[in-house]
Amino acid sequence: MHRFILHNDEIHEPTDRLLSPGQVGLLSGWGVFSTIKVIGGVLFAFERHWARMSRDAALMRVPLPGDATRLENNLLRLVEKNAATLSTLRVVVVRNKGGMWEAPNQSRASDIIAFTADIKDWGESVKLNYVRQARHAASVFAGTKILAWAMNLTWLEEAQCQGFDEVILLNERDEVAECTSANIFAAKGNEIWTPPLASGCLPGITRELLLAEVRAPGFHVAEKVLTPADLESADEVFITSTTRDLLPVSVIGQHAIPNAGPAREALQTAFTRYVEDYVGRVLTRQA
Repeated sequence: MHRFILHNDEIHEPTDRLLSPGQVGLLSGWGVFSTIKVIGGVLFAFERHWARMSRDAALMRVPLPGDATRLENNLLRLVEKNAATLSTLRVVVVRNKGGMWEAPNQSRASDIIAFTADIKDWGESVKLNYVRQARHAASVFAGTKILAWAMNLTWLEEAQCQGFDEVILLNERDEVAECTSANIFAAKGNEIWTPPLASGCLPGITRELLLAEVRAPGFHVAEKVLTPADLESADEVFITSTTRDLLPVSVIGQHAIPNAGPAREALQTAFTRYVEDYVGRVLTRQA
């Protein structure tokens, strides 16, 4: 984590005493968050991150303080203070009030906390294993990005102790949902599929862009219910997230994935071009 953090509208040292146990969201995971890639000082796809946080906050009854423009400006101040023009940014909204453990002096309905860090090197590919019954697709809260993340971290740590990098989380129907912090795609020839939201996956921003806006000529990207057998018989499998782009999967359980097709590379090229165009448009508006 870089030196300075954002707390509501002010930038602080991380050692400053800003938070308290009486903020109910800190001890119960009652809040929402998003991870944003900073490129050239631009918050990539910020409007999509804000839209998703707004949806999740409404569902979880977490008040979002301020508005999108105010938050974006504050986050840009943090990026500038940390000289983090190429970085990963985490923004968190913590609910402060509610329940018997609320501190009597809580004046704000929620707090915003944000910090930046260096871009992580994820390597050239990942090895995945499975976790069954890890997503309840029928839950009203399926697909929400909330602070209660301990189960994901536990599954991830267990997988890494077993020699894997990540895990594929299956839902109650043994369908593929997602990884702990990434969406997953499978390709056969020029067809590329990712599980629908009805399978219980989080609507990742990179996933959303690949489905809605990024176009690779000759390739078709769509949602489709996927099973472990679909992944294991695919020509290519890759995972996506804000910090990973499109990262190939080399192993799933005991199955080697050939990754012999052209789909991921073509889609990555198109996605890189989209990101460059987006950043260029924002910088032009700011000039």
